[in-house]
Amino acid sequence: MFKHAQLESVKAWIGDPAHAALPLHARVQRAIRQLILDGALDVGRPLPASRALAKSLGVSRDTVESAYSQLHAEGFIERRVGSGSFVSERAQRLPGRGKPRRTRVDGKATVRLSQRGSAMFQSGGVRDFLAPRPFAPGVPETRSFPLQTWERLERQVLKEYGTLALLHSPAQGMEPLRRAIADYVNLERGARASPDRVLVLTSSQQAMTLCATVLLDAGERIFIEDPVYHGARKAFDAAGLDCVPVPLDADGLRVEHLLEATQAPGEPAKAVFLTPSHQFPTGATLALDRRLAIIEWARKHQAWIIEDDYDSEFHYAGKPTACVQGLDPHERTIYIGTFTKSLFPGLRIGYMVLPPALVEPMTVARTLLDGHSAPIPQLTLARFIEGGHFGAHVRTMRAVYAERRDVLARLVRQHLADFVEPRVPAGGMQMPCVFVRDIPEREAVESARRAGIDLLGLTALHASGRHEAGFLMGFAAHAPHEMQLAVKKLANVLRALSR
Repeated sequence: MFKHAQLESVKAWIGDPAHAALPLHARVQRAIRQLILDGALDVGRPLPASRALAKSLGVSRDTVESAYSQLHAEGFIERRVGSGSFVSERAQRLPGRGKPRRTRVDGKATVRLSQRGSAMFQSGGVRDFLAPRPFAPGVPETRSFPLQTWERLERQVLKEYGTLALLHSPAQGMEPLRRAIADYVNLERGARASPDRVLVLTSSQQAMTLCATVLLDAGERIFIEDPVYHGARKAFDAAGLDCVPVPLDADGLRVEHLLEATQAPGEPAKAVFLTPSHQFPTGATLALDRRLAIIEWARKHQAWIIEDDYDSEFHYAGKPTACVQGLDPHERTIYIGTFTKSLFPGLRIGYMVLPPALVEPMTVARTLLDGHSAPIPQLTLARFIEGGHFGAHVRTMRAVYAERRDVLARLVRQHLADFVEPRVPAGGMQMPCVFVRDIPEREAVESARRAGIDLLGLTALHASGRHEAGFLMGFAAHAPHEMQLAVKKLANVLRALSR
């Protein structure tokens, strides 16, 4: 018979709300199985008769019989005619049987991760802001998205393609979307693209992960901007790359430092990561002479330029500068773009424009990550771009975001002048604010989060010790009156910290 503690354990397992979806006989079976796995029931130990156990548990005998039958079928117990049911000798060989479970302080079991897995876990990953709370950076305004137009185009896709739209997409992406992307970046960004050079992905983060793992080996060096987009840095760190920070000024990455670092002893860097249109997080635009110098550096050293053009659509002073990829005649530049910022985060479509020699290796590598992107959104987006709806939406939002940037700058100067100085960007969707007094950045970000405000601290975006403390404030997703309320609330948070 079960001991009292074992019987109570079975009752607790059966009554646990977490197991309520299971049929009663399955709950009884799994509760007994767990006792065997934990070593609480010795090999050869007799189990209670089905009638007696049913009475103790307050269930029918058929329920216990079903549980015993399943345990017997799985090899956990033996059933002997005339003798009863016993814990099977095979249970003695179960891995880990009877060993105490290793736990951390938080109660979670410890596991051994690979070096890469540990690096990914310790980095904390890339946190998306799921709800558009102020002032989450990189979050677009979705309330004014032309949803009816999108729905109409999606219905057209389903009508034309029928059940074919329910099948796999080619790993490189649907041809209509690759053609639409190539036409768009050629016209608007001065790129040198063709449909056969476009690889459709789920995100720019996936693109950076592919670059880190396909182009470089663990331990090899890559130049990164300092400060740098945190998603890129974490992708490169997780791949085991040696990230070499290069400082910035008002004209973007300081190329002379890159050239000096190239001459330093050791293996030369194999790539450089850039956000040249609107540097993340400073908002600086990389000057033309520096773009050309980096292109020449990549040619000379057979290195790669990874160009992330994440929000180039939103430039508020004149036309944006042409992308680096379009200036590079040597085919050393990988151009990364996404529709997450320009349209809506739930779309999950990004892309790369690749040198011809990289198209097949990158496409094959992509199949090992997630195979392909969903066809219906790809085909709908292709029509959205080809019909002029994408360009019209971007033009509308460019005007909206420019106004919101100016409103936020005014509000920060009006209500937060005692704490931070805004660095008003010429484009993009977020504004850096640097502390003008001694306020602990981490504490400020955490206190703001508890108050319903999402900020991104600047310190963690720097790879070197040269940095100013502060935070990024996204301004795209919130109307002026919403930002005003949030800025006043943030002022109270900072005031409490600076006392």
